[in-house]
Amino acid sequence: MAEPTTIAVGAHWENQALEHLSSSGLKLLAENFRCRMGEIDLVMLDQDCLVFVEVRYRKSNRFASAACSIDRHKQRRLARAAAMFLGRHPQYRDHVVRFDVVAFDATPDNQCTLQWLQDAFRPET
Repeated sequence: MAEPTTIAVGAHWENQALEHLSSSGLKLLAENFRCRMGEIDLVMLDQDCLVFVEVRYRKSNRFASAACSIDRHKQRRLARAAAMFLGRHPQYRDHVVRFDVVAFDATPDNQCTLQWLQDAFRPET
């Protein structure tokens, strides 16, 4: 049996994150927002807060957990993509903005843990 593609694996975990966040009361605005600055997996509303969500999955945390894999470079790319989203959707410019991470890490017994880090980082200004 063929291994699933990286895109298929990513889509699966993004759907899992979306289900979790939606069941927690967040409302989906956009999935896989792409621009020249990068991509944002999920853009959601948490009441009056605009939430940009990065979803990460690691089948092994040998080097770092899924949550720890988001370095400063990735944070800058996410912040730039978020600015592009706000430029294209001016109706959200006055919202408070938050960057969340939903991280999935495989466990040795073939299960998976979910970690939702709200306000996971603040972009450098």
